[in-house]
Amino acid sequence: MFKPFGIIPALVTPLDENGRLMEDALRKVIDYTIAGGVHGVFVLGSTGEIYGLDFEQKRRAIEITVEHTAGRAPVYAGASEITTRDCIRLAKLAEDIGVQALSVLTPYFISPSKNELKEHYRNIAAATKLPVILYGNNDRTNVNLPPDLVEELSRIDNIVGIKDSSGDMTQMGEYIRRANPDEFHVIAGRDTMILANLAYGGHGAIAATANVAPAVVTAIYDSFQAGNLEKAREYQYKLAPLRIAFGLGSFPVVMKEALRLVGIDAGVTLSPVGPISDENRAKLAEVLKGLGVYQLFK
Repeated sequence: MFKPFGIIPALVTPLDENGRLMEDALRKVIDYTIAGGVHGVFVLGSTGEIYGLDFEQKRRAIEITVEHTAGRAPVYAGASEITTRDCIRLAKLAEDIGVQALSVLTPYFISPSKNELKEHYRNIAAATKLPVILYGNNDRTNVNLPPDLVEELSRIDNIVGIKDSSGDMTQMGEYIRRANPDEFHVIAGRDTMILANLAYGGHGAIAATANVAPAVVTAIYDSFQAGNLEKAREYQYKLAPLRIAFGLGSFPVVMKEALRLVGIDAGVTLSPVGPISDENRAKLAEVLKGLGVYQLFK
């Protein structure tokens, strides 16, 4: 069964001032990331504002991504809703459209117990033939996936990995150590920890920064796989300022602002999140100059 690996951008969802999907802009972002050497694309993640899109927008975003990627890279789709019922509904939609794998974030707003989380993921996995990737992001959901639960869930045939955005290296290391790394792939969700993930035995990252500087992010993975640890570390250090620049605005506006400075208009972020200040935009531009992607497209 297909398993996650490499660098996979968590794609932004381009939206206009009225909240409508900017279809051509999404195609441009997909082309840009694939040209940068990514190993897959991920639509409807938290960077993609899945929480604010209606069902028709989600359907169309998945359709465009599958159609436009056209087999150039595997397509991952988020099926991250609050209830098990709605996760299954979105998972079935994504399966029908033709994605290669699903990612399912822990429920947000509610705080399920360990047993409730186990049943949640078991029921989702049972409802689809697709590979399922667990997704933990404690800062956003306040729901943790403890290593013992992840180890148990990893025994389900089509639960094939986890994206870990906790920022806790000990926890990510325990996911890798306790599950069979040949069967269960642990990938980083913190872009500053991609090399750490690989060095510990993980398999890559779903990286928001790969929207903006895909060639830099993929160079971390490709250098490591080629046995050049020094080069991989050089690229990880080079990328770090962009991930740290997420703090220049409310999540997830910085990725769209950065893409605009690269030369791809990805629209606006859903209200109440607004644009970043002129001062912070200037700081972001300096980061992009350091990465060699500022005004790449004019």
